Amino acid sequence: LQLVESGGGLVQPGESLRLSCAASGNTLDYYAIGWFRQAPGKEREAVACISSNGDSSDFADSVKGRFTISSDISKNTAYLQMNTLEPGDTGVYYCAARRGRLCTLAGDPSVLYDYWGQGTQVTVSS
Repeated sequence: LQLVESGGGLVQPGESLRLSCAASGNTLDYYAIGWFRQAPGKEREAVACISSNGDSSDFADSVKGRFTISSDISKNTAYLQMNTLEPGDTGVYYCAARRGRLCTLAGDPSVLYDYWGQGTQVTVSS
């Protein structure tokens, strides 16, 4: 499975972005998808995840109510809709895929998630 993120950019506080995670080599309905981010000088942080069939999701407290996650199996693509962006949301955003139905934001993502994209930069600044 290969993953390619897109949709990052430079936005002002309060604006929105939608990140895409396009998959190839296999179908996303076999994988739970997670989104992670890493700011300069900081550790990687879990942001959101969605189960392989889309019936459950989870979010970091810092993004609850602002971010949503979805997947479109027909397009083999997962999305992270980010609204009301804040400077603290700045970082490189990565999508990752985990074999099986259930998603999780707990534990070591490098162990729990099997495939990773190359990342897309999100910068929130006035």
